[in-house]
Amino acid sequence: MTSRARWAGVLRTPVGAAAAVLLGAVLLLAVLAPLLWGGRADEVDTARILQPASAQHWAGTDNLGRDIFFRVLVATRTSVQLALLATALGVAVGLLLGTAPLLLGPRLGRLVTAAVNIAVAFPGLLLALSFAVIFGAGASGAVPAIGLAIAPGFARLTQTLSATVAGRDFVAAARIAGVGRFRVLLRHVLPNIAEPLLVNATMAAGGSLLAFAGLSFLGLGVQAPGYDWGRLLGEGLNGIYLNPAAALVPGVAVVLAGLAFNLVGEAAAKAVGPRTPTGTVRGDSFEDGPPAPVDRTGQSEAVLVVEDLKVSFGTVTPVRGVGFTLRRGEAVGIVGESGSGKSLTALAVAQLIEQPGRVAARRLDFLGDDLLRTPPRARPRLLGTSLAMVFQDPTTSFNPVQRIGRQLAEVAEQHLGDRRGPALARAVDRLRAVRIPGAARRARQFPHEFSGGMRQRAMIGMGLMGEPKLIIADEPTTALDVTVQRQVLALLAAVRAADDVAMLLISHDIGVVEQVCDRVLVMYAGRIVEDLPAAQLRDGARHPYTRALLGAVPDLATDRDQPLVVIPGRPADPAAPPPGCAFAPRCPLADDHCVRADPALLDDGLGGRVACWHAGELPEPVRAGAAVLSAATEGEGR
Repeated sequence: MTSRARWAGVLRTPVGAAAAVLLGAVLLLAVLAPLLWGGRADEVDTARILQPASAQHWAGTDNLGRDIFFRVLVATRTSVQLALLATALGVAVGLLLGTAPLLLGPRLGRLVTAAVNIAVAFPGLLLALSFAVIFGAGASGAVPAIGLAIAPGFARLTQTLSATVAGRDFVAAARIAGVGRFRVLLRHVLPNIAEPLLVNATMAAGGSLLAFAGLSFLGLGVQAPGYDWGRLLGEGLNGIYLNPAAALVPGVAVVLAGLAFNLVGEAAAKAVGPRTPTGTVRGDSFEDGPPAPVDRTGQSEAVLVVEDLKVSFGTVTPVRGVGFTLRRGEAVGIVGESGSGKSLTALAVAQLIEQPGRVAARRLDFLGDDLLRTPPRARPRLLGTSLAMVFQDPTTSFNPVQRIGRQLAEVAEQHLGDRRGPALARAVDRLRAVRIPGAARRARQFPHEFSGGMRQRAMIGMGLMGEPKLIIADEPTTALDVTVQRQVLALLAAVRAADDVAMLLISHDIGVVEQVCDRVLVMYAGRIVEDLPAAQLRDGARHPYTRALLGAVPDLATDRDQPLVVIPGRPADPAAPPPGCAFAPRCPLADDHCVRADPALLDDGLGGRVACWHAGELPEPVRAGAAVLSAATEGEGR
């Protein structure tokens, strides 16, 4: 649905129609009233001083005999104009303060956030009165007073909304593509929070009308000979018992104008929000399952080399001493329970760990470049063109308010130097390469018009906009059904085989990793505890934790009358890892030596590495706590 069609649809609703009529009337009065009735509003008639409402003077006259009704109409321009100026100032200052953490970084951003939080604690009216005293009485002082009183609340809302959006996957993808902070803010953050900000701004405009009326009523706003609704309200209250209409008419004007702005905000929110089409969307096509892993034993060119990688957040180190090598065309899977450090390892490789997180490593080389020593300005181009990231949830992988083709084209514009036209053409070509039917039409659609599998394919297409040498897929099939999951895995395998691309696949599903990958890394408590070929996973796993993970996966031979196999105990707390082997409290093979000393990850002589003092041993069924692991081992034999 086009933007014009959305607005037309909103205007046909009761709220939209009422908002359009009210706001149109207010703005029309603001433009025409001074031209049509300015002379009559200022005409002094001493013979008709303080007359009550009548057929000749609908709201009576003031102490100079001037017609109050016409003065209220003419005051519309001043009241609305000053309210909009104050609102614009408040919104601008609020946006600057609210987006400061994104633009200035976490340290300076925290100072700005603290200042905003202090300002929000004060009532808005008190702030307006304080600023009005500082800036002085009159319209020139009331505008900044009310604007600065609005700013803290708007800044607080902006901070909250922008922080939520900044943590989404499509923002991380933009950062991988090398998009700068300011451009991320303008293109990815602000468009996604525009709806609540727009509603809040229109409500603030209505509040500004009331605030100006209050300041003018107190003598701090518009000064004589000028007048606005607040000043007319104050003058009318002096004779309310003789002529109630003198106070009622300007009061009603304030209420109606405020209502008009609030209704416009509600209508605009419906218009700018994305709409799901009522028609059906074509589903994914069906292909064969993923091909068998490609044999790359003859190749030795390293794409990624990681040695002693550590990721810490203050005193907590959830990733400690991870090391592995990923060669061209090789697929390596990382498995483990939630919290084992799989995703943090991938984010550290992609340089997406932000403050207060810290990344340290003895070696972190990507395509021969040390990522930890590469200048920050050179990193985005290297990672944006040679590394593709496929995030876990396809729903959050894209900016929901930008078209798919535009988002893919941004990568080509940013890193390949393409102009808008060629970049869009390349985006369509990449969508076609990931087997999306009707690629040219799909490129013009929004993410919500794609199915889950299509979104994940488009995410892979974004990674292919450059010339990736490494694909990091972090749980790429978690949110998809098994049929679509098979298609996505087949696509990743096809991309890998076609261009000899290395792949790092993170998954909870050992079956998926075994089927797609050449090698498997098993992580526990932030460390790699076993590294072995995928072909040896079922029969050659030597670490008790790896065997327990395998045993916890049910298959067709699992006895449905028996409880499902689980790993006893709870994963280690990264804030307080146990001494010695982190798996010892849950391991049926653990002894005193395991509790005292942490085993190193060493070659096992069989083509893998394992970190266990009892590698390859089987637990005794009679040993305390061994029942579960014994069942796991038996299940493995089945």
